Amino acid sequence: MSRFLNMLRSWLVMVSIVAAGNSLQSFRDHTFLYEKLYTGKPDLVNGLQARTYGIWTLLSSVVRCLCAIDIHNKTLYYITLWTFFLALGHFLCELFVFGTAAPTIGVMAPLMVASISILGMLVGLRHLEAEPGSRQKKRN
Repeated sequence: MSRFLNMLRSWLVMVSIVAAGNSLQSFRDHTFLYEKLYTGKPDLVNGLQARTYGIWTLLSSVVRCLCAIDIHNKTLYYITLWTFFLALGHFLCELFVFGTAAPTIGVMAPLMVASISILGMLVGLRHLEAEPGSRQKKRN
């Protein structure tokens, strides 16, 4: 396996662990969301919204961890890539469209992680294609 893919796997595990921590924090105390993320309109944050965010983040964490374990699974790889596109789109919309987030470190960090992850995974696609044995066998 290429060195880049090993680095990408480590990155995905790290991001997955951080996301799991954020998820658990959302279940424990919903004030985390309006103190760190949705500071633009904190009155819109409630327990239900925090638990929904927590489940979404936990699902993303699990998918990213599974991709790190089986990075050659192309379907899982693309699903993982989409988790980062969805996170990026969500936070950009909350920041620029809905105004529920402000450009604080709490919002800029996930935007940067999603952007770096998207770039890394797109580069990783080239490495996956270049590896011998990673191409699917042709059917007769």
